[in-house]
Amino acid sequence: MPAPRKYPDELRERALRLVEEAMTVDPQLSLNAVVHRIGQRVGIVPDTLRGWAKQRRVDTGKVPGTTSDDAKKIKALEAEVRELKRANEILLAASSFFARELDPRLPW
Repeated sequence: MPAPRKYPDELRERALRLVEEAMTVDPQLSLNAVVHRIGQRVGIVPDTLRGWAKQRRVDTGKVPGTTSDDAKKIKALEAEVRELKRANEILLAASSFFARELDPRLPW
């Protein structure tokens, strides 16, 4: 179960919109300067806002990286692989057990 969100989605969207607008208005500003300025105004920790802004840039295709949707798919596929490996181990153990039952002379 995921942890409860500290910031409401509306506040998150508003802060991200303000960061994007500030970067558009003054392209000379660094992301670090913008998130410190906006974070203080809206009451969000700058490191949190920086992470959101970086992920938003990846999700919109402005910067290469793993999008949020791809990350969710990767996580689901990794869980599926773990489950399949576990099932495979169980099946191998069962087949070994039943092979010994059929022929006790086998070395395993």
